[in-house]
Amino acid sequence: MSDPTLPILDLSQLDAGPEAADRFRDDLRAATHDVGFFYLTGTGVTPALEARLHRAAREFFALPEADKLAIENVRSPHFRGYTRVGGERTQGRVDWREQIDIGPERARIDDPDAPDFFRLIGPNLWPAAQPALRAVADEWQEHLTGVARKLLRAWALSLGAPEGYFDEHFGEPSTLLKIVRYPGTDRPTPQQGVGAHKDSGVLTLLWVEPGKGGLQVQRDGEWVDAPPVPGAFVVNIGEMLEYATQGYLIATNHRVVSPTYPDDRISVPFFFNPALDKRLPLIELPAELAGQATGVTQDPANPIHALYGENALKSRLRAHPDVAAIHHADLVAARAATTS
Repeated sequence: MSDPTLPILDLSQLDAGPEAADRFRDDLRAATHDVGFFYLTGTGVTPALEARLHRAAREFFALPEADKLAIENVRSPHFRGYTRVGGERTQGRVDWREQIDIGPERARIDDPDAPDFFRLIGPNLWPAAQPALRAVADEWQEHLTGVARKLLRAWALSLGAPEGYFDEHFGEPSTLLKIVRYPGTDRPTPQQGVGAHKDSGVLTLLWVEPGKGGLQVQRDGEWVDAPPVPGAFVVNIGEMLEYATQGYLIATNHRVVSPTYPDDRISVPFFFNPALDKRLPLIELPAELAGQATGVTQDPANPIHALYGENALKSRLRAHPDVAAIHHADLVAARAATTS
């Protein structure tokens, strides 16, 4: 791509000597202070692994509807499994995509005294008709967890904090892998694949099917295209990193416009966040950086919580009202009572 709309950073520069590592950290800080988005190369993800993931995604979405609905997310109180087209919402509007959500594979917690957000902990739903999906999803998540940790250590140093700052406060990370297909539409005006939003967590690593556009990032009040770059991830920060830096780093609105029929599009975002019961404290920035912090953008209808579990639960209840109504009617009622 001759004229990228976002900065391009090479993660391998962190291992290319002190001067290259310093330049990478400076560029990382600048990209997420100015834009909140960038392309990342040098991650060590091989073309073979990309191809396996892409093939597994295509095979999953090609399964008969009955096989996909056997693991529909309405069967999971933990918001895992398959979401049919139109089954998720952003800002109250229906997103035109289908997907499978995969989180950490953990046992369900049945303690009635546990925090509400512990309801998000539990097993995944895997398609019996495609047993190979789990192996590639697990390998993908393991590799990207390493990439995310490396990025967060670089961010910490670039912000004047100890290198292990985020490791110290993350605990066992909360991750979420979404394997998504955006079907094409034949409507003449652009349609909402996923509506404009900021990610609610810390860090997102997005793989997009080569040659398929649709992702747009808001810059200076305008929507600009962010097409895939070969061998690169699209990386963005979420609201919690904006919160931790009091607005020095910015979470940026983005959206996906549906492809035109008969085309479709596969994308795979990986969200890396703190443990549900961890609070992300404010980073004490150096004076020259603190002076450029603009404060956190707050939406009274969608507050940012320092405790990650509160952010995660809020997002899931809003995005999947059908799952919420089936499995968490008490939480829905309690939240309705506080806003009425």
